[in-house]
Amino acid sequence: MGFWSRLKLAFGATPTYDGVGSGRRALAWMPGNPGAVAALLTTQTELRAKSRDLVRRNAWAAAGIEAFVANAIGTGIKPQSLVEDPSLRETIQALWRDWSEEADAQGLTDFYGLQALACRAMLEGGEALVRLRYRRPEDGLAVALQVQVLEPEHLPVTLNRLADNGNVIRAGIEFDRLGRRVAYHLYRSHPEDGLLAPMSGGSGMETVRVPAAEIVHLFRPLRPGQIRGEPWLARALVKLNELDQYDDAELVRKKTAAMFAGFVTRDQPEDALMGEGPADASGVALAGLEPGTLQILEPGEDVKFSQPADVGGSYAEFMRQQFRAVAAAMGVTYEQLTGDLTQVNYSSIRAGLLEFRRRCEAIQHGVIVHQLCRPVWRAWMAQAVLEGRLELPGFARDATRRRAWLACKWIPQGWQWVDPQKEFNAMLTAIRAGLLSRSEAVSSFGYDAEDVDREIAADNARADALGLVFDSDPRHDRNPPAAASDPAPPQDRKAP
Repeated sequence: MGFWSRLKLAFGATPTYDGVGSGRRALAWMPGNPGAVAALLTTQTELRAKSRDLVRRNAWAAAGIEAFVANAIGTGIKPQSLVEDPSLRETIQALWRDWSEEADAQGLTDFYGLQALACRAMLEGGEALVRLRYRRPEDGLAVALQVQVLEPEHLPVTLNRLADNGNVIRAGIEFDRLGRRVAYHLYRSHPEDGLLAPMSGGSGMETVRVPAAEIVHLFRPLRPGQIRGEPWLARALVKLNELDQYDDAELVRKKTAAMFAGFVTRDQPEDALMGEGPADASGVALAGLEPGTLQILEPGEDVKFSQPADVGGSYAEFMRQQFRAVAAAMGVTYEQLTGDLTQVNYSSIRAGLLEFRRRCEAIQHGVIVHQLCRPVWRAWMAQAVLEGRLELPGFARDATRRRAWLACKWIPQGWQWVDPQKEFNAMLTAIRAGLLSRSEAVSSFGYDAEDVDREIAADNARADALGLVFDSDPRHDRNPPAAASDPAPPQDRKAP
């Protein structure tokens, strides 16, 4: 008896798991198990095209994308340098503020607008390419570096070959023998734009090898070994498309039924209609009704009013359930997807927001900050040191000191709560108990604690100079103790 036969006898003929075997319920289930690279090799282009089509024409798909971008980026994920020297730290922050306004290579927005643009491209197309464009000193930039956001179509997924230098190219990305990314082979222009693109050159379809140090590849890795991104609408494409068609069909059905107010029947087709004139050349006879009309019908005439079928009592619940499935597939809440707040209360919406914000924070710090913000910060600071805009001793030669100079904390925009009073009271309790610092509390709202402290000090100084006392100033006691009254005169003592 062979090994497998003995194994079957040991465990019995019944499969160990319900999902295996060739029973009636699993007979039609023919799963595939492609690798992380192969899974997207032949499907990524179609998934991306359908995702973009839905976002263009489907209001719910666009609302879900916008909701996630607004929460993940908002007004921007901003850096806070951790350099110990206060004056140098302020110099770094001031130079960054000047540069962030000039960061866009196309001049359409600032660095934080580029974050939103890259995040939206990642959600819609599965990934985004951010190219670091180094400029000349005569361009007059605060730091001679700009950022260009490209859609993933610039990186051909069908480019899979062996490079002349011995490296392998997979899905347009060049890897060395250790599996490290060394270059990206990009189209000069968007393949769907061709000669319409401003920088198309000749045909625009030739690829250019760009070193990996100049490219930021932004995508959410879902599997080990994954090299390209998956559109976030991938699991909701079919349901969203069919749900849109169903809702549109219901609308057309109701519209068509509402066009018929009623029907008049008669014995002879050539008879006049309810005392009106004969039918027109198209065979249509119209009879109008006005308020208070008492219409006398001819012999043989009858009026039957239209009673269009309603969508049914289950329509709203059916749509709500389908939208919940779509929201789960997109990673947003049902309320964010539809704007429907009819079935929520404070506790339920807060619980939903807490779960969504936990997901959002994971994307902020694990994907956007790590893949986009930190590489741009390193390139920006290296270029600023090279130009002499920042004096950072040991930055170029000493790796330990360079890490100290590059230390930075990225602060997303703060969350706005449903009931701010409860949240602020809870935060105040945590600060007083030593469980939370003021700096961390300020950072949770997306602000720099040092900037806030300077503004508070400036406001207090201005108020003191003008002799102003506000109820919000904790330095002034709003409830001073009552003045002590004059002591009562001592009572006369009786002589012994």
